Amino acid sequence: MTAQQKSRGFIRRLFEAESLEEMAIAPKVGVYAALAFWTLIVLFPLYWVLVTSFKIEVQVDSGPFYLPFVDFSPTLDAWNFMLLENNTLGPYLNSVVVALSSTLLALLFGSLAAYALVRIRFQVKLAAVLTFIVLLIAVIAAVALGAPWQAATAIAIALFLLALGTFVRRFEAAVGNNDIEFWMISNRIMPPIVAVLPIYVMFQHLRLLDTQFALISTYTGVNLPIVVWLTRDFFAGIPLDLEESAEIDGASKFRVFFTIALPLVRSGLAATFMLVLILTWNEFLLALFLTNANAQTMPVLVAAQNTTRGPQWWYMSVLIVIMIAPVIIIAGFLQKHIARGLLIGAVKG
Repeated sequence: MTAQQKSRGFIRRLFEAESLEEMAIAPKVGVYAALAFWTLIVLFPLYWVLVTSFKIEVQVDSGPFYLPFVDFSPTLDAWNFMLLENNTLGPYLNSVVVALSSTLLALLFGSLAAYALVRIRFQVKLAAVLTFIVLLIAVIAAVALGAPWQAATAIAIALFLLALGTFVRRFEAAVGNNDIEFWMISNRIMPPIVAVLPIYVMFQHLRLLDTQFALISTYTGVNLPIVVWLTRDFFAGIPLDLEESAEIDGASKFRVFFTIALPLVRSGLAATFMLVLILTWNEFLLALFLTNANAQTMPVLVAAQNTTRGPQWWYMSVLIVIMIAPVIIIAGFLQKHIARGLLIGAVKG
């Protein structure tokens, strides 16, 4: 074999794959180099934040220094100040409790609602819906005029039940599953600033401002439409024969849901859980209005820190690190399920 033939053979091995399951050497090197470069771009801001949290003011202002023990001597001054002297532990625990509780509640109620919309056919009389809205407005007006809310609510419930048994039956127009689903999802379209003032007034009258309960209940309601929207397709992809077989054997709807439906869509639930958790963990506007000191969360603390002290990056970096660390850890544990859950429903047929 001549040198030219050897050269051609080598070039061919570089750019032509030996099988369809493998890449050629040159494209593989190019792909891995591009991925490594992009990984560096994505991870460098996180590395910069982590390194900055171990610096003092002089090291940040006179930088850039990136290599600990080489460019600068790391210190725990910023960590000691933020965790011990600045009372960061309280808002951090509030964020953990509120985010996990509201996410789990939204996932439970939202998945139940999504499963019901997929498996049960609803026909709600439009007259009943309008009657409920009118009575709700009447209760709000009565309470605003000074009437006891307990009495107003009891009268409204009695009138609603009376309406269901009388004139509501005469109307045929009804809303179905698609209408209910669209109404639930449309609640998320509304800007949060529109609803935050009524929510504030409601919790103020209930004397629940600056409590974890106020944030948990609000976040649960706000994230319900997202859970219903995402999990509906997951439940729709479950073969109906499996559930019918279980019901023939005597299983109730709730047992079918918890023992058959939920395990089959656990990857989709993991992806939904991660998305809702991130939205709740980073939420700022509602937490700003509904909390003050006792139930303050990390986003509010970060904003307050930045406003009162200015952008002191050595302190801000500590807050950022302890905020993103739990999300990264949970995402690492759920990585397999999240990747699979995001692809569920992408290919059908």
